[in-house]
Amino acid sequence: MDNIGAISYSSGAAVFVALFLLLLTGQRNRPHKHALMLAALVSALWLGVTAWLEITGRSPWLSYLLEPLRDLALLAFILRMLSAAYTVPREASRYFSQAVGVLGAYALVLIMLVLSRAMSDHPVSAPAGVDILLSAFLVMSIAGLVLVEQLIRNARAESRRSVKYLCMGLGALFVYDFYLYSSALLFHGVDPALWSARGFINALVVPVIGIAALRDPQWSLDIFVSRRVVFHTAALLGAGVYLLAMGFGGYVIREYGGTWGTIAQVIFLFGAVLMLSILLFSAQLRASLRVVINKHFFHYKFEYREEWLRFIKTLSTEEPTEQLREQSIKAIADILHCPGGLLWLYRESNRYELAASWQVAPPAHPCHLDADSALVRYLRDEEWVVNCDEFALSPQVYQGLDLPDWFDQIEHAWLITPLVFHDRLLGLVVLTRPQVEDSLNWEDYDLLRIVGRQSAAHLAQLEAAQALAHARQFEACSRLSAYVMHDLKNLIAQLSLVVSNAARHKNNPEFMEDTIQTVENSVNKMNRLLTHLRSGHDPAEKDLADVDVCELLREAIQTMSAGMPGPTLDCQATGLCVKAERDRLSAVVGHVVRNAQDATADTGWITVRLFKQNHQAVIEVQDNGSGMDDDFIRHSLFKPFTSTKGNSGMGIGAYETRELIRKLGGEVEVISRRGEGTTFRMRIPISAEVRSGVKSTDNTNNGQVHDYRLKETAGC
Repeated sequence: MDNIGAISYSSGAAVFVALFLLLLTGQRNRPHKHALMLAALVSALWLGVTAWLEITGRSPWLSYLLEPLRDLALLAFILRMLSAAYTVPREASRYFSQAVGVLGAYALVLIMLVLSRAMSDHPVSAPAGVDILLSAFLVMSIAGLVLVEQLIRNARAESRRSVKYLCMGLGALFVYDFYLYSSALLFHGVDPALWSARGFINALVVPVIGIAALRDPQWSLDIFVSRRVVFHTAALLGAGVYLLAMGFGGYVIREYGGTWGTIAQVIFLFGAVLMLSILLFSAQLRASLRVVINKHFFHYKFEYREEWLRFIKTLSTEEPTEQLREQSIKAIADILHCPGGLLWLYRESNRYELAASWQVAPPAHPCHLDADSALVRYLRDEEWVVNCDEFALSPQVYQGLDLPDWFDQIEHAWLITPLVFHDRLLGLVVLTRPQVEDSLNWEDYDLLRIVGRQSAAHLAQLEAAQALAHARQFEACSRLSAYVMHDLKNLIAQLSLVVSNAARHKNNPEFMEDTIQTVENSVNKMNRLLTHLRSGHDPAEKDLADVDVCELLREAIQTMSAGMPGPTLDCQATGLCVKAERDRLSAVVGHVVRNAQDATADTGWITVRLFKQNHQAVIEVQDNGSGMDDDFIRHSLFKPFTSTKGNSGMGIGAYETRELIRKLGGEVEVISRRGEGTTFRMRIPISAEVRSGVKSTDNTNNGQVHDYRLKETAGC
């Protein structure tokens, strides 16, 4: 078909006109929308003129003259969207004006090249035969691809839904232009088939751009410029320019190298790629590039969001351990790309001692700082970062500062950062000099002070966690000792009763037999208590076994029967077994019975019951003693070291009982009234192994202490 080019470009012009008319609808006070409308109008004009040239068979130079304007309009639209990264309107306008000015100057140069070609009818070529005009168009398409990449990469996650189709459409246009002109450079002329299909390609991408316009008709995209993306883009762009230059050099060597031309070209290109690899992995080159980007492309020196996320991630990757000190040094050093550092922390000896080092050898001699030294006073009072270079040149800037003698032993010491926590100097960090030094300003010092405070908070948390762990160890030891003393007190009370009755009943064989048995049981219990005390753990946490509750209650009642009034046992369910440590459970039952005896007159009564309810073994100790009020039960009964017995009580019996029952998966209930008595109820889950063997119907007590139940039989 002879007029395929005319049809192609006419279709593209019609579709861009439709896009322009679509953008005329809706709100018009949007700068992004106006820029896209202008780009659509210029694109439609360029495609329409090209279609007319195809129909009339005229020279395509007029199309080449309009193409730079079309590219400039599209690039200006992308720049208008990228300028949204600047929150200050003046900065956004300045960024847009400067960028469009540079591209406009380049478009003007391109137009002059087209006019020169049209008048001379001879291509303007470089010494190696490269067509400069085609190369210029190729560079324009590369610029478009770079800006599209910046747009999609710098868009925030919530904005990418709106911008992705726009970038797809514009990216497709520039990719096709790149393919068209790179092919023209390779084959020394534009391919007629590719040129004719260009109009259809433009028509195909317009619906994609239209989808983006429909998704966000206001074009209020949230864009930010990331330093990391700019860094990598600049590195890739530099690598591309480098490879392009090396390719041009290889082409020259091959053309003018004679018989050795091809071999010399291969050697040259291999060396160029090797050199590029060395440069890309050079830490010094990356640091220099980062400094240049921060100085010339951004208003602020740091990307604070990324810096803060990286800093917090470094400090919070794991639970607080000893490694947190090294992580704190690294987190601060990474801000200015320092290769290492040292950390001093305050100790109880009223001085600051070296606590950690990261990639730096610590001084050989002792290097502590007294709390009243000049450096500590300056950091505490001023809370300012000390620049060692500035201090060496102008010590008067740091009034009253004097560095210790051993400070010179720290190789490449550069900055001293205070770690302040609650207006108290917790420590300090010495950073070493980076490979590429940049001039420091207020941003560097303020950021170091902020991260110093945050690091101090994490280090203080570590110190507090370690102190808490030590305190818990002492607390466990103290609690265990208190429990042992409480048990010993009960054992001593039993032995005292034996001694007091020995004078009257020493000639009674039955009394002597009971005395020997009581002493033997007391000795065995004391030996077990000493074993638990030496092991340093809670005896309720191990040695758990099935315990027959009724049998245990009989033994406990027999042990406590020497006191007055003597308790009576009512096992309404037999064969109930619970998982517990026998001696501990027996001891807490004895505590409850002893408390009931202390609160009940000698003429009173104490009843110990056992029954089953809701898969639980329920132990009740009921008395008709003095009782307690509700306020005491709620606030004081289970509070450690609070007792109603004055100096004769330790106040941990009820607390120990509740803690043990809870560890066994149960709960404690207390029902009491002043002058009427108390019911102390302990609920413990029945062992799973014997739960199916207990044959009874669960009963509900509903708080009534005189609800007697049927006896149950089962075996452990």
